[in-house]
Amino acid sequence: MSLGLKLGKYYDLKIWKGGRELDTVIRRAFVLPGEGPGFTGDVAVADGTIVAVAHHLPDVTGALMVDGDGLLLCPGFIDMHAHTALESFQNPWLEPKVAQGFTTELIHPDGLAPAPVSLQGVEARRAYLRALEGEGPTRWDWSSFAKYLDALHATRPVTTLIPSAGHNAIRDFVMGGEQRAPTMDELKEMQYQVRLALEAGARALSFGLIYFPGVFSNFEELTALAEVAAEFEVPLVPHVRNEGDQILSAVMEMIQVARKSGAALHLSHLKVVGNARWVEPLLELIDKARRDVDITFDQYPYGAGSTILTALLPPWAQEGGPEKILSRLEDLQIRRRMGSDMERGLTGWENLYGACGPEKIYIASAGNNREKDIGSSLAEIAERLGEDPVQVVMDLLADTQLNVTMVDHYASEETVRAIFGHPAALVGTDGIFGVHPHPRLYGTAARVLGRYALRENLISVEQAVARLTAKAADRLRLRDRGRIQPGLRADLVLLDPARFVDTASYEKPKQTPPGVALVMVDGQIVRKDGKRTEARPGGVLGL
Repeated sequence: MSLGLKLGKYYDLKIWKGGRELDTVIRRAFVLPGEGPGFTGDVAVADGTIVAVAHHLPDVTGALMVDGDGLLLCPGFIDMHAHTALESFQNPWLEPKVAQGFTTELIHPDGLAPAPVSLQGVEARRAYLRALEGEGPTRWDWSSFAKYLDALHATRPVTTLIPSAGHNAIRDFVMGGEQRAPTMDELKEMQYQVRLALEAGARALSFGLIYFPGVFSNFEELTALAEVAAEFEVPLVPHVRNEGDQILSAVMEMIQVARKSGAALHLSHLKVVGNARWVEPLLELIDKARRDVDITFDQYPYGAGSTILTALLPPWAQEGGPEKILSRLEDLQIRRRMGSDMERGLTGWENLYGACGPEKIYIASAGNNREKDIGSSLAEIAERLGEDPVQVVMDLLADTQLNVTMVDHYASEETVRAIFGHPAALVGTDGIFGVHPHPRLYGTAARVLGRYALRENLISVEQAVARLTAKAADRLRLRDRGRIQPGLRADLVLLDPARFVDTASYEKPKQTPPGVALVMVDGQIVRKDGKRTEARPGGVLGL
């Protein structure tokens, strides 16, 4: 049976079943359905739903007819690692994401979230998240996770935002910033808060084991919370403790947590910082563990990362949260100790400063009066000021009240591609909004599909689209999207394969990829011919 005949039963010539008129018909596009081979065909949309997919549909009076000849039609892309928890309060258009085809984003990665938060802890939480997630509203009008989601949904973001329960936020809410194991009562309260977040709509439980205060957690704590995630059948999404020379033990810790709890495991931004010799044994470890643990991972296709500058400080310096960190930065003796640890390292600590070096760490954003340092490396700033680079780190943090992000170059392109070739890989931008962001904020999808697949054939185009769509939807149990088939949500991306490629660079990161003809979210066109429309049909999943 031909594809056209097989799918023909899903449409009636002018009007879809139920009497609803068609809104949009995309004609003669090469349809990449999310899984399986592509084909040339037509796709019809009504009331936010894909209602017909066939080799040929007749003209429909009253519907918008879009010519897709020579273009690729894909399901809307899904970002598995998005720092968009607060950006929509300032800019609900989220253009860097939508302009490259992302229509759904998994937020609150790395254990970091704006809620739950105590009333007395709001300013400290805001200060810690500011560099990664932005300011958010002038007044945080929430304490519980559910109330925060209501406020986020009310901003009417263009994309659909899918929340994660953030372990670090929950630990801070229950225990504060202390460096110790939880009591039994505190552990039960953390489990309860995870449960509340999952009941409110979270689709994952994220951990940030290099960030405050998740860095202080132990195996037993992680496992106890993972057991709640297993009950809800949502994956664990960790930033592991170490992505450098101790990457194997760090990943094994989370494999053991998943194995003991019964939860699925999705590793955030899988990478090897510094020594590329760990790539092969890392992938072998994952392959072996996949025999009895459900494991996937996401990757941004770049050899540089981006995070808060605070991540360069040793763990002990982060105890107590932002206020305590700033207090320590005022003490010259403590500064010397921090500087010594950054230069020499500590057992078990992922020392990004030592792994990358000040020549390869660049300032991406900085508040207060340090904007002039944006785009410069720590080494360049140190030379200009006649200071030691470790002292530059601490001065930047003190002067900006911790409001600094960095881009750290840690791996070669060959290392990135070696990990990219693994079949368990999905895609996450890890994009941080800012003055001079990492190019992944604007270029990730176009680099995966446009460069690695369409131009360089590292993987097939069908595989690239599957990673960006169907496989990501399956990991998050999103049954309504991720594929082009009748009955599913009409999140669609129409693009020109000859033009779609990443143009964002480290020097000029705010470059949207060319060739995106149309982006549709929930059946509404949100971007057309490189320009946004006024439609904002997204929101928080389930609200």
